[in-house]
Amino acid sequence: MKQLFGTDGVRGVANMHPMTTEMAMQLGRAAAYIFKRDRSRRHRIIIGKDTRLSGYMIENALVAGICSMGVDVLLVGPLPTPGIAFLTTSMRADAGVVISASHNPYQDNGIKFFSRDGYKLPDETELMIEDLIFSKKIDSLRPIASQVGKAFRIDDAGGRYIMFLKHSFPKDLDLNGLRIVLDCANGAAYKVAPMVLRELGAEVITTGDTPNGININAGCGSMHPEVMSELVKKHEAHLGIALDGDADRVIFVDEFGNSVDGDQIMAICATHMLKEGTLANKTLVATVMSNMGLDIAIKKAGGKVVKTDVGDRYVMEEMRRGGYNLGGEQSGHMIFSDHNTTGDGMVSALQVLAIIQRSGRRLSELASVMIPLPQVLVNVRVRERRAIEEIPAIAAVIRAVEEKLGETGRVLIRFSGTEPLLRIMIEGQDKYQINDLAQEIAKAVQQEMGEIK
Repeated sequence: MKQLFGTDGVRGVANMHPMTTEMAMQLGRAAAYIFKRDRSRRHRIIIGKDTRLSGYMIENALVAGICSMGVDVLLVGPLPTPGIAFLTTSMRADAGVVISASHNPYQDNGIKFFSRDGYKLPDETELMIEDLIFSKKIDSLRPIASQVGKAFRIDDAGGRYIMFLKHSFPKDLDLNGLRIVLDCANGAAYKVAPMVLRELGAEVITTGDTPNGININAGCGSMHPEVMSELVKKHEAHLGIALDGDADRVIFVDEFGNSVDGDQIMAICATHMLKEGTLANKTLVATVMSNMGLDIAIKKAGGKVVKTDVGDRYVMEEMRRGGYNLGGEQSGHMIFSDHNTTGDGMVSALQVLAIIQRSGRRLSELASVMIPLPQVLVNVRVRERRAIEEIPAIAAVIRAVEEKLGETGRVLIRFSGTEPLLRIMIEGQDKYQINDLAQEIAKAVQQEMGEIK
């Protein structure tokens, strides 16, 4: 059982366990030890971050830990998480580190790692890092003199990532004639994302592009698509694009301001790729949270959907195992493995924009390929994580709800991998019924294991 790592690295309130400078330094030391495989040469680890105020202190602690193990550090500053994955491979670094809590509020922060091939670490490696920290096995390993590491700043990292993004867009197309609202969530993509769209020819109306350390994800970005929705209608734009704090996910709104989520984006891209014959094994990888409407749309187009646990890391693992090239989550994480090794909000956005330009169809028309079944998600803040089936009162309510739904719906209960929340998702044909049923389960959870105020 992992003690530090969740579904996407280590995450928590900055300056409180586990997101302290002391733990960041230990994580740096342990990671450096693991990635320092060849003792005959100098090793390098890239560190990037989003725009959170706490990123400065965590960055410095990581640098100290990594350098103390005799590994050099390449600092790139604020850059999207997928940009670090790209740079790790293109610069032949031994690993990449991202300091970000993604879509969480600014007071949170996180640390996640990429291996030298640009993929997130498997559970086994994360457990190795934890073992090195808690067993204190590396406390006595301290290089001295010329063997300690150095830190360097890479000034052109943003430019390198911009070129990579532009190369993911078809060379025979441009974005001329498109007016796009872009919400950067006051996060890591506030510079690179507008530049990419403008250099490809789009007229870009930006919002969420003035980070100050504490406004990341605050009433903006992919968690608040209503902001760009209003701007799309105000400026009569063709569509809106909203990223999250570290720009590894994206949510759209169409020309009418209607939200287009990750499931609909996957449906658009997968059906297009099926038509073009480019969807590997005619298979899309999604998670158990994806709407049943996605399965119906892909099956109708001649493909199939494979489901994984929640987390883009598990989606990527299944894609690699089965040789698939498209996967993602309803939340807006999409992985186009022909282009990158992890979820990339801008790569995903560019693939949708390419379909719009090539087909000449509006986003609302493209999104109609999938008809979502009514779905409700309720989050309950809990004081502990316990197996739900071991709590009779909650298990009984869930069984009763499942009996009411029969074969026309489903119930999915899971703990958040990044927050003290129990997520209750119900899908069915009657949106009013499933909302009432979700509240029944939520009430039982609150009574049995809700956070004490």
